[in-house]
Amino acid sequence: MTKFFPLIPTPGAMQSKANVAALKERLDWGEPALTIIDVSDLDTFNASHIMGAIAMPLGELVSRARAALETNRDIYVYGQTAEQTAAAASQLRAAGYQNIAELMGGLAAWKGSEYPIEGL
Repeated sequence: MTKFFPLIPTPGAMQSKANVAALKERLDWGEPALTIIDVSDLDTFNASHIMGAIAMPLGELVSRARAALETNRDIYVYGQTAEQTAAAASQLRAAGYQNIAELMGGLAAWKGSEYPIEGL
């Protein structure tokens, strides 16, 4: 007797730059092994951020990440600008984090796609 195993679709592989649809796909898939980091200042983070994101302001990013995250964790990072996002990704990579994706367009792109946000 032959067993039939249906093909189960899986999210695409993590890239160094990700659009919001790729992150949303992973979240919808229910994949818990990822972290979303917002490197904005705390006032900006508290006002509005991607649902499930954690605050790690850019100036404290590496020290907070080292205290909370393993270096093989899948991390999506975003800031207020593309430059801030790139700087955050660069800092994390230099600190030994292996799986970093810059979220292109950040919070604005997330909101523009009408994905869930949290905030005041």
